[in-house]
Amino acid sequence: MPAPRAEVRTAYKRPEGSVDRESPPLISVLIRLFILFLVSFVSNATAFFGASYTLIATAELAATGVNLQSFTLVVLVTALGATIGKIVIYYSAFGLKGTLRKNRNVRLLGTWLGKSGFYLGLFVTALLPVLPLDDYVYIGAGANRGKLGPMLGVTFLAKLAKSAFEILLELSGLLEVSRLTHNFLGLSRLEISILASAAFVILGIAIYKMDWEPWVSRAGKILGRKSA
Repeated sequence: MPAPRAEVRTAYKRPEGSVDRESPPLISVLIRLFILFLVSFVSNATAFFGASYTLIATAELAATGVNLQSFTLVVLVTALGATIGKIVIYYSAFGLKGTLRKNRNVRLLGTWLGKSGFYLGLFVTALLPVLPLDDYVYIGAGANRGKLGPMLGVTFLAKLAKSAFEILLELSGLLEVSRLTHNFLGLSRLEISILASAAFVILGIAIYKMDWEPWVSRAGKILGRKSA
């Protein structure tokens, strides 16, 4: 009887220098992260702009695939861009301090600098979604020569928490504002961003011209009672 034919198995060997199709090239990842950095930087470098950089970050994650590494990188990059963007607002206010200090709210913020509740207030305003209230803090600090370094540290921590929380909510589908507005109003994400930016600029200027002293005094009394 003829000997049974031996099975020949050859192991596949990946050619040197080849790239796994499942993972995007490093240069592509870096470009996308840089674009997200720019988006978060620009949206935070312009006072009261109000564009949601986390929505764009979420769309990018959903398109390229979500895992712990990509999520962490996007959160870090967007938080860093949002924090560095505040430097532009600070130094813009510093350059216009002569004009800005004519506003009573800016002078009021100047009396708040260095107090115990200042950095807590900055953290809360930088953490809040939608409303860019931390812009007011940076305008007041820049016009009154506040210490920028500690402010950036507090802001970065707040933006880390904000980016992580908002992106998780958007990925889970709990925030579907863009989808609802598209279905009912026929607006795209770009159109929604433009309308939101215009609305927040108008709202930001209106709040800037309001008298904040009664609200600040009330907040100070509440904090004083809690600390007593």
